[in-house]
Amino acid sequence: MNNSNRENLSLNEKILEHKELIAALVSGFIILLAWRMESTEQTTAAVIAYLTAFFIGGYAKAKEGIEDTIEDKSLNVEILMIIAAIGSAIIGYWMEGAVLIFIFALSGALETYAMNKNNREISSLMELQPEEAWLVRGGFEPIKVSVKDLKINDHILVKPGERIPADGEIFKGVSTVDEAAITGESMPITKNVGNEVFAGTVNLNSVLTVKVTKPSSETLFQKIITLVQSAHSEKSPSQQFIERFESVYVKVVLLAVAVMMFLPHYLLGWDWTTTLYRAMVLLVVASPCALVASIMPATLSAISNGARNGILVKGGVHLEHLSAIRVLAVDKTGTLTQGTPVVTDFIVRDDLDKQQTLALISGIEGQSNHPLAQAINAFAKKENVITPHSITIEDIPGYGIKAQFNEQSYLIGKPDFVGANLANQFADGALEQLANEGKTVVFLKDHQGIAALIALKDVVRDEAKKAVTALQELGINVAMLTGDNETTAKAIAKEAGVSTYVAECLPETKVEHIKQYQKTSGHVGMVGDGINDAPALATASIGIAMGGGTDVALETADVILMKNDLSKIAHAVKLSRKMQRIVKQNIIFSLTVIALLIISNFFQAISLPLGVIGHEGSTILVILNGLRMLSKNV
Repeated sequence: MNNSNRENLSLNEKILEHKELIAALVSGFIILLAWRMESTEQTTAAVIAYLTAFFIGGYAKAKEGIEDTIEDKSLNVEILMIIAAIGSAIIGYWMEGAVLIFIFALSGALETYAMNKNNREISSLMELQPEEAWLVRGGFEPIKVSVKDLKINDHILVKPGERIPADGEIFKGVSTVDEAAITGESMPITKNVGNEVFAGTVNLNSVLTVKVTKPSSETLFQKIITLVQSAHSEKSPSQQFIERFESVYVKVVLLAVAVMMFLPHYLLGWDWTTTLYRAMVLLVVASPCALVASIMPATLSAISNGARNGILVKGGVHLEHLSAIRVLAVDKTGTLTQGTPVVTDFIVRDDLDKQQTLALISGIEGQSNHPLAQAINAFAKKENVITPHSITIEDIPGYGIKAQFNEQSYLIGKPDFVGANLANQFADGALEQLANEGKTVVFLKDHQGIAALIALKDVVRDEAKKAVTALQELGINVAMLTGDNETTAKAIAKEAGVSTYVAECLPETKVEHIKQYQKTSGHVGMVGDGINDAPALATASIGIAMGGGTDVALETADVILMKNDLSKIAHAVKLSRKMQRIVKQNIIFSLTVIALLIISNFFQAISLPLGVIGHEGSTILVILNGLRMLSKNV
């Protein structure tokens, strides 16, 4: 396709996107011409021009109103506007009817713009997903293929500056990757061989070879797009109520207008023209356009705002509930903590060399797949020790390891395995203090007694304490539910600043505690990342999953944090509360304007054009107020 065709296509797309606004503006221009004709007594030409303005400006809204009425079998505000415009023309107020159509079309175009702006958020996400990838096979040159054709375990080449086309693991190369599209985090992350990378993120520095781990339909990025799309189509309880209310309200307005067309003539002595005119004004000013537009633009804008900040909310109902939570239950492992143990203390007997002892321990633990063993090996690697080989081991499940090296026997494991009394006495009784700090202690024993101890702990995330403080400042009590023992739970809770904790929780006991919190505090949130958290996530008023969690947790949760950052929850709550404030402002403002306009009409203090301006102006203002949720500042 040449540049000229692309430009024409782009221009056509822009015209189609803004067709309602263009029709409204054309209608307004024709109304000005008709008014000019009317002032020069070209009455017939003016009427024809007004009718043209009626058709051009009102076609889209009239079509929408009639189709919705047929589909839903209930009246709506578009039907009220059509009746008001036709009624104005019938009683000879051509210009007023045309102005009504013009302003109604203008406010409709603005509402469509608001919807399109939110849809563009989805489109911009979809554009970040590459459609092609460089497939590497054997020693052949890379070939360009469709992302849809990639299979699991395929190797793809990603050049500097390119977006990664599929979820996978780095097979070759080291580079910095910008993951802002996934996590909302602006700082790039250095990725090495074996690290996970996601479709839609940007490779910044060096060439990478990536092994594909998921098909294109199941990538994390595709899940984000699907979630945002479904969230935009799901209506909040408030929006559903407003839509049910609209149908009833429209019938009440039509009944009131029918009464207004006759009663004032007989009771107040108004002439028929005035009576019919005031009935048409009532039809316009009493229509609930602003009320109907009070919620949806704000809700969609808030969902889009959250998606840009790495917070995926699965619908307006969950966004509303977020503002009401008073208790947030959090899992410990992988939520408050990193989820993997690290070595915090290493103490060696005075007669032994620290590096050699660590090397021996690493040589023994290097033959085990236990998470504690892996943490010890990671620590040894960081200390640059040389691990000895030819160590024979015997794994004693639940206790530790027996080892033989250089004709000497060693035991490594928990205190009971190496001797509880010896373990308690080692290093001036360090075991008791370390255990009270919530640490797991592993001992090495040789023929002379305890040779060394290593203390490990699942450390609290750097941002966890700040996040807990921020939530408490919002009036939310944070409660930690963990399967760990009392000592560990108490130490982690104190370090993270959590005021309430429950230790030794099974999945079913977490559910029981969630239900108990709901009885005492109403709406309760639950944060987790594992399969064992799924029942509690489903039970809570709001289930919040960490993005690095299991697929079950992600599917069960109502809100997903794409980056494992608890501080995002405080941002989500602020976003929700701001949305609720804006919705309340819109509803109060729209009802107040409707009431003032109805009263003004009854006292004949307002004309049809002013009624139209007041009514449609209020609609435009509530839409603009809702669009404030697109702002980055909350």
